[in-house]
Amino acid sequence: MLKSTNPTSLLLRIPKLASSVFAGSPSEKTGTTTPSKESSCRMSTDTASASTSSSVPPPTTQPLLFPTHRRKNPSQQSHPQHSAEGAPRKHTPRMMAFPLGYKEAAHQWWTSLSSRQAEQNVLSFIPHVRQATGPSIGARLLDLANNDPFGQRVWRSSMVQLSGKNRALNEFSIEREGEDVDNTLVMLHGYGAGLGFFYKNFEPLTRLPGWKLYALDMLGMGNSSRPPFKVHAKTQKEKIAEAESWFIDALEEWRKIRKLEKFTLMGHSMGGYLAVSYALKYPGHLNKLILVSPVGIPEDPWAVNADMPEPETSTMAAEFTQDQESIVHQTPAGQNAEYVNAKAGDKKSVASQPNTSTTPPKRPLPGWLVWLWDANVSPFSIVRFAGPLGPRFVSGWTARRFNHLPSPEKQALHDYSYALFRQRGSGEYALPYLLAPGAYARSPVINRIQDVGRQVISPQTDTSPEVKEHGFPIVFMYGENDWMDVAGGYAAEEKIKKRIEQALLEEEEGAAERENGSVKVVVVRKAGHHLYVDNPEEFNEVVRRELKETMMMNKRRRN
Repeated sequence: MLKSTNPTSLLLRIPKLASSVFAGSPSEKTGTTTPSKESSCRMSTDTASASTSSSVPPPTTQPLLFPTHRRKNPSQQSHPQHSAEGAPRKHTPRMMAFPLGYKEAAHQWWTSLSSRQAEQNVLSFIPHVRQATGPSIGARLLDLANNDPFGQRVWRSSMVQLSGKNRALNEFSIEREGEDVDNTLVMLHGYGAGLGFFYKNFEPLTRLPGWKLYALDMLGMGNSSRPPFKVHAKTQKEKIAEAESWFIDALEEWRKIRKLEKFTLMGHSMGGYLAVSYALKYPGHLNKLILVSPVGIPEDPWAVNADMPEPETSTMAAEFTQDQESIVHQTPAGQNAEYVNAKAGDKKSVASQPNTSTTPPKRPLPGWLVWLWDANVSPFSIVRFAGPLGPRFVSGWTARRFNHLPSPEKQALHDYSYALFRQRGSGEYALPYLLAPGAYARSPVINRIQDVGRQVISPQTDTSPEVKEHGFPIVFMYGENDWMDVAGGYAAEEKIKKRIEQALLEEEEGAAERENGSVKVVVVRKAGHHLYVDNPEEFNEVVRRELKETMMMNKRRRN
């Protein structure tokens, strides 16, 4: 489990560790790479610096963009690689480990944008939706009517103050002017990331009438406040509960401030894991749960037992080594892609046997990564300690993750990522309490997913009967080339279906009418772990369809 660490020892290790994260080990020559930690990007909006005009200000970027790719040495191309099915794969150009040069990195470190301005630049790529400021309401509505083909939509950004010292959530919202709010969508980002990474989803997901959208930076991440993270519990089970509560208690307090009785909750990666924890601790408030490539679904015995060594292999390497352009523009072979065309029976069979050729490949975890993880040294600490080299290290991730996007967007996302990663550490230190090295959950979701939507809302009293949940729809979404194993989603689907059958058999007459539970697994084509930005068109279409179903379900309840 967690170990103490010497800051001096860490500083001496930084050059070697950071180089290993992106460049890979010597085994790279044979076609394998070493993994690293899951880290996403984060964003936030600066209302103070926002323009008083009705539109988002144009992005302020720095002239840094990276070189593109360099091709492999011809000697490395003489022996074609083979997929899991044995068919030769095309060779893709090899990207430099750190595309940003030393001089450019030092320049960005010295003149870097504030995290709020960087968030503002990312948000400027959202079409049609305008900031809720202007000379007059009438002029603003007229401008919206002339420019927004899907209604009169405006966005707002604010810091929502919570109880206690230095506790506030950065909030981004979009609402439709002149319409009643009948339904609400709340979006949570992944580990170390920020709400800005959903910039390609905000506009398409607010086209439906009657919906309001909120995106939050989780406490201690993004542009939310960053209070010190401390765990006081003694046992592993209590530490997990305390670490989860640090995030989900803040979410519940925010819900009360916004007076949301019911809403649809969507979480990506660790945001999905915490969304499950929220549903279990605070029942009765969700209409639907959408889990986008959630971390922590399957169980690894080494991760859940404190007396055993930490896991030695993981699929997490792909977060740092996967070339996003190849995911978007090529047809992947094997891995999660096989689920797209698999029959229902085949999916169920593979879900019960997760170690098959369809699962993402696992690679050994280097000793230094396990050491850093257990010492609770986050990857962002390396960025902070690296000083002028920080932007160069970050470019090793951003250049791969966003290389399928237009150059201005790539630059804005790189600036945004670095601006978030360099901030003071806070919520990131919860990671080793929740996940073992390699992103294996210490309290796997697969062991508790069947209880989501089945909690007691209020216990029985002398004057009132017990009130409990009767299920709600749960949707799992994965990319076809996701390093999160979709087999875990199908295994969770089977457990939820069995729980629904059990509820219908055990409960009294009328159970079928009250039952609201359902579950499905969706695989998005040409996408990896960050499917919301890899293939936003298909992702947005799937989520819009789910929102329409929720809207119809709520209408039936009211009638």
